[in-house]
Amino acid sequence: MLNPIVRKFQYGQHTVTLETGMMARQATAAVMVSMDDTAVFVTVVGQKKAKPGQDFFPLTVNYQERTYAAGRIPGSFFRREGRPSEGETLIARLIDRPIRPLFPEGFVNEVQVIATVVSVNPQVNPDIVAMIDSASAALSLSGIPFNGPIGAARVGYINDQYVLNPTQDELKESKLDLVVAGTEAAVLMVESEAELLSEDQMLGAVVFGHEQQQVVIQNINELVKEAGKPRWDWQPEPVNEALNARVAALAEARLSDAYRITDKQERYAQVDVIKSETIATLLAEDETLDENELGKVHAARKFCTLSRKMLFVAAYWPANRVSTVVKKI
Repeated sequence: MLNPIVRKFQYGQHTVTLETGMMARQATAAVMVSMDDTAVFVTVVGQKKAKPGQDFFPLTVNYQERTYAAGRIPGSFFRREGRPSEGETLIARLIDRPIRPLFPEGFVNEVQVIATVVSVNPQVNPDIVAMIDSASAALSLSGIPFNGPIGAARVGYINDQYVLNPTQDELKESKLDLVVAGTEAAVLMVESEAELLSEDQMLGAVVFGHEQQQVVIQNINELVKEAGKPRWDWQPEPVNEALNARVAALAEARLSDAYRITDKQERYAQVDVIKSETIATLLAEDETLDENELGKVHAARKFCTLSRKMLFVAAYWPANRVSTVVKKI
């Protein structure tokens, strides 16, 4: 028996509705989110088992707009939808960026998120609706390991005042078009365009958007309490500390020197040489690693982790720069 669960709340000047339990019941999770007649339907499907030998996280995010959402039919002979537009691709990336870092490290199960616009109010852009829906509500309901939910907000700046989720007409008068996404505790992603606003005004917009989106996070948490699926019993692969220590011993000092090379191509070439030589040394030391190439997988992971640590923690930046210095163009 169908048991729809619906939550409504006020989000700035708009009314948001979250609904689940009616459609796409065979998906891992599915949610319909509407904001003043702009509605986006999102399905999330996750594989409970990772493919053997998988060494990356195969997350797919698709955002698709359909002409029927605006009450139209394609004018081509076949009456079919075309390939994704540039705008659809950019919004898919907008959804992807804040959710990708919230999956736990070592999680390599395939996850697919599809957001479909089913109804459009010309005054309400569906991108924020899709972010609230797919990035937050559907993933939080699914039981997939996900450190969400997140909220999303568009911030405008009109008559020296911040405006939450401005309409399309209001955006024409706004000096700012900023999209911010984050969890309850931190900002994850900011994208904006502005007309010569000060740094304090831009920072204020980010803080304003993050504060206002807390109501979204609270309502999604309440929805999860009512309709959420049990959390997956997933554990990361055990860490081979001995292998990690050996990779660090073989590569850390050489990487330190390589990341000080100012020429980009020369630097990349040297890093590749260090990586291949490190893996070759490990396989020569332990022949059992060559049986199923797990040694290559683990060594490559540790190598990438070590590289990131040296770049962002130890601040080994090219051209003797540090993370607090902006290179002049």
